Amino acid sequence: MDVCRTDFPPDFVFGVATSAYQVEGASNYGGRGDSIWDVFTRTPGNIIDGSNADVAVDQYHRYKEDVQLISNLGFQAYRFSISWSRIFPDGLGITVNEEGIAYYNNLINALLDKGIQPYVTLYHWDLPSNLHESMGGWLSKSIVKYFSIYAETCFASFGDRVKHWITNNEPLQTAVNGYAIGIFAPGRSEHSLTEPYLAAHHQLLAHAAAVSVYREKFKAQQGGEVGLVVDCEWAEAFSDKMEDKIAAERRLDFQLGWFLDPIFYGDYPEVMRERLGDRLPKFSDEEKKLLRNSVDFVGLNHYTTRFIAHVMRNHDHNDFYQEQQIERIDKGPEGDSIGERAASEWLYIVPWGIRKALNYIARKYHNPPIYVTENGMDDEDSPTSPIHEMLDDQQRVVYFKGYLAAVAQSIRDGTDVRGYFAWSLLDNFEWAQGYTKRFGLVYVDYKHGLSRHPKSSALWFSRFLRGSERKEAKED
Repeated sequence: MDVCRTDFPPDFVFGVATSAYQVEGASNYGGRGDSIWDVFTRTPGNIIDGSNADVAVDQYHRYKEDVQLISNLGFQAYRFSISWSRIFPDGLGITVNEEGIAYYNNLINALLDKGIQPYVTLYHWDLPSNLHESMGGWLSKSIVKYFSIYAETCFASFGDRVKHWITNNEPLQTAVNGYAIGIFAPGRSEHSLTEPYLAAHHQLLAHAAAVSVYREKFKAQQGGEVGLVVDCEWAEAFSDKMEDKIAAERRLDFQLGWFLDPIFYGDYPEVMRERLGDRLPKFSDEEKKLLRNSVDFVGLNHYTTRFIAHVMRNHDHNDFYQEQQIERIDKGPEGDSIGERAASEWLYIVPWGIRKALNYIARKYHNPPIYVTENGMDDEDSPTSPIHEMLDDQQRVVYFKGYLAAVAQSIRDGTDVRGYFAWSLLDNFEWAQGYTKRFGLVYVDYKHGLSRHPKSSALWFSRFLRGSERKEAKED
């Protein structure tokens, strides 16, 4: 697959991404309070290798080294998240932790010194534990107030330099994995018929409240933009049967429509209202007004694609999938795989899926500005493999070439895609998978002082960004 920098507009932004809990470490350092993930990792059995992110890859202490890495590779932007409990240890917004403010100021300034633009996510799953324990976290409407206080503090502290804000990362994953399946913090599954929809509802209201604060108090002076990041596994109809086509459309409504319909159309998708009835919360007129057009851009996290078939009842899945009456399939009608598999059982390499997902958002939601805020694949951690084997990640190079070519094609189709962030800068703590999966462009040696080693994919990206990739591809 031939792709080069000139396939993208000159002002197109290329960056790398991480999240606070996955890379920072320093969990009990610098005044930070516990998050729900700190608590979740302490329960035996929750994390596959029994690990936690108390140290992670220690970006808190090594941010200068990591910023230098980003600069050396030639990326223009770094998407990272702020740890809410590093700013407000109890989440309540009463006492600001100045050490936390200082840390993010230092990181932001280090990035800008190297000409790297910060793209900052306010919430990437690490809710202050106190908010969950004292009021139910995302299940309580009062969290909207606390999130808006936290957001305002971040805008006031960093907005003179940060011009690209993301309120919430993948609210679907928080809702489904945190409150229906229970494999993510806070690990709830007892009320899976109602709680995920409540958690999603309050995340949307918190997003709208934060955007309202920014637009009223900061936008005129700071001139930044605020968006929301949704995730979508592209849903391709398994067959030409009408029921499979409708099932694929339904699957997209339950992924993208759940969060984008209220923002662009004022309410949840009709198919969700029909299927969930009173279990799906209702928006007041005032809330609808706040939500309408509450994004300056849409962030899309996309990794993979599935064939979708209609089923009356899927016995393998939880309630969230039962409601959709779908089956996710990794083989086509002829029995051929949808794509080569990466390390994670859910991740197949299907480049054409990202083009379809981007074009779908453009078509359904009036062609908004879009950033691909995460895209990447993982390798299996192999403690016995020599480091030179782990660094030679040719499958990841093929992945990025294919997906970037598909993004470029989507832009030629007319979508307003403005940037692309590779996931992830570094190997890191991969949530319930612990350290068993590696998504990084840069290898982290967990056994030898967390030293950083750029993989083949990082070096490929560096050549690509410097415009030398097509020439080399032709010479090979």
